[in-house]
Amino acid sequence: MNCLRVRIGILGLTLMAGFAAPATTATAEAAPSPTVEEQRLDKAAPREILHRSGFDDAAPRLAAGLGTARSYRDARRLVVREGSALWRRAVDRAQGRGPAGGDLSRDDDRPLYWARLGLTRDVRTWAPRFALTDAQRARLLDALERTSRGQRDIRLPRGRAVGRILVTGFDPFTLDRDIRISNPSGATALALDGTVVRTAHGPARIETVVFPVRWQDFAEGTVERTLRPYLGKVDLFTTVSQGRVGQFDVERTNGAWRGGFPDNDDVSRTETVPVTDPATQPQWTTTTLPYRQIVAADTGRFPVYDHTEVTEIPAGGTDPVVRPNGPTPGSTARAGGGGDYLSNEIAYRATLLRDRLGLHDALPGGHVHTPVLQFASGNTTEITDPEFVRNRLDIVAQARAIITVAADTTFGR
Repeated sequence: MNCLRVRIGILGLTLMAGFAAPATTATAEAAPSPTVEEQRLDKAAPREILHRSGFDDAAPRLAAGLGTARSYRDARRLVVREGSALWRRAVDRAQGRGPAGGDLSRDDDRPLYWARLGLTRDVRTWAPRFALTDAQRARLLDALERTSRGQRDIRLPRGRAVGRILVTGFDPFTLDRDIRISNPSGATALALDGTVVRTAHGPARIETVVFPVRWQDFAEGTVERTLRPYLGKVDLFTTVSQGRVGQFDVERTNGAWRGGFPDNDDVSRTETVPVTDPATQPQWTTTTLPYRQIVAADTGRFPVYDHTEVTEIPAGGTDPVVRPNGPTPGSTARAGGGGDYLSNEIAYRATLLRDRLGLHDALPGGHVHTPVLQFASGNTTEITDPEFVRNRLDIVAQARAIITVAADTTFGR
């Protein structure tokens, strides 16, 4: 009898363990903590930007939806819908459609950036009622990133009566230096998405996307995945980022080197730019934008330069050398015209993709650096001021003019 009771007890424990196992499996992959980038959301300036733009409702709406999701499929539909809506809302706001949603200037790119981080933080830290694997959470985050960056919203016109231009921008960066910062390349992307410019050869539609300032995303191929379906279908492309104070630069040469400056997650990478098929990877790629015509044109109040300087290790050498007129044969890249950060890297990746698709001689493309967007002298605390707004509007207008000059020069050639 006692043996029977022992056996029944052991059997009961075994059955209980068997029933408990699925619950343990379902909760084994705990929600991760917010990233370094997402943790900045708790600071005063991001909260003020979101409040004064009206974008502070985006994350609560997503969180409420996640609370009612009953499956991964429900969650995916939700994040795709909310990510796409956030991108469209930011574009509409920048282009003067719909309510302004607050007293912050419509052309501001920062509400999109900080609202997106609110959405990604909610998805990253979400503890659903059902089992969610790490891989599924990663797919939700990827879908949210791509939709809220316009990467799934590229709408090229049918036929060839309207030209096709693809432009990329970036998130704000160096936020630990000044968390108020805006990126005029992101503002340019929002202002130009879906717009039509008039060229000497007829109308041309501009489609835009925005990329993160994170080394890992680039290593995982976000640039190539986004641009590859479209480079063979457009007539011109340019990647855009923020560069030097008081001037635009058309970057002549891009280098295959990461210099290690920390990204928005405070991660550093010092290495050769990682790409597929590294055995055929060149050290340098070049612009096919009409830089001479762009530099010569009157496009706005900021001077525009054909920037040719690079840093290389000469063939047979060991130490870096600055070359004002571009790389020498057989050299190893240490900085392109756009430096050794992600501005240079997006230019390198986009032009390398152009070349690997066999489009070097057929597709004008390259990189344009905007001026640094500056606050008014003496403003060290306020999130905006009239000079800051005017500078951003002037940079965006001049970027549009530069793109139009490039299209005027190259379309129909």
